[in-house]
Amino acid sequence: MDGARSAAGRRPTEWRDFLALTKPRVMSLVIFTGLCGLLAAPEQINPVLGFTAILCIAIGAGGAAALNQWWEADIDAGMRRTASRPLPAGRMDRTSARDFGVALSGTSVFVMGLAIGWLAALILAISIVYYSVIYTVWLKPRTPQNIVIGGGAGAFPPLIGWVAATGHITAMPVLLFLIIFMWTPPHFWALALFVQSDYAKVGIPMMPVVAGEAVTRRLIMLYAALLLPLSLLPCFIPARLGGAGSLYGWVAGVCSTVFLAASIRVGLRRRNGEADTMKPEKQLFAISIIYLFALFGALVAAKWIQG
Repeated sequence: MDGARSAAGRRPTEWRDFLALTKPRVMSLVIFTGLCGLLAAPEQINPVLGFTAILCIAIGAGGAAALNQWWEADIDAGMRRTASRPLPAGRMDRTSARDFGVALSGTSVFVMGLAIGWLAALILAISIVYYSVIYTVWLKPRTPQNIVIGGGAGAFPPLIGWVAATGHITAMPVLLFLIIFMWTPPHFWALALFVQSDYAKVGIPMMPVVAGEAVTRRLIMLYAALLLPLSLLPCFIPARLGGAGSLYGWVAGVCSTVFLAASIRVGLRRRNGEADTMKPEKQLFAISIIYLFALFGALVAAKWIQG
């Protein structure tokens, strides 16, 4: 942090700043997919324990996000999209952010282990380390494949929710993990396309910065195409093992086709210059979020209908 952000000129930290460290908008998707994994599992869990499990997933995700912002405070300060976050804006010191992240992460894993089970706690701990260390410290500043490999960090919640309910791992939660893993690159690269100047300015090797827009657009189409058949595989899992059924299959087929169509529109597009609004890229980013909510919502609806 530069001298202009010194403690002398900093206003007192508010609770809103600590909340902002947890990336609430990202956390909402984490909570939703984790809850869907828990509800779609073939075994029921006590509602109090289920709430505890989802709370631990949320707190763990918030802790990882806080550690991410602690490590990347200087990078965030150089990007318009992130300059208003608590650390680069000077509303909080880095030590407080680090301690907050460690406290949330440790508490979530410890409570998950005691209340739910140590397998779920272990996977939660792996997800926190994956995001805050493997992705943030190692992958993101070093390789344009950061989002591809790092996508696993956001794919853990439904797996954790499923294990919290059942106590074990089967093919179905692994498929849910893989769906989010495959969804992440086109979702994030759509964002990276219209904020690539920010990443270039701070030296982060995102795919559009290193490989160029044309390659990134082709990769978006490729991952969206691979996601379509992958999203249908839960239909082929037996119902007794948590398979999704035909309702989910129809929703997954329609939503994945729409997602692929939006990806193709972005993939085949050529920009007209700096004044280009990049509306299709922004639309794909929004569609990708709706897609994941619809897909996992259908998964739970199918479970209730089968039940």
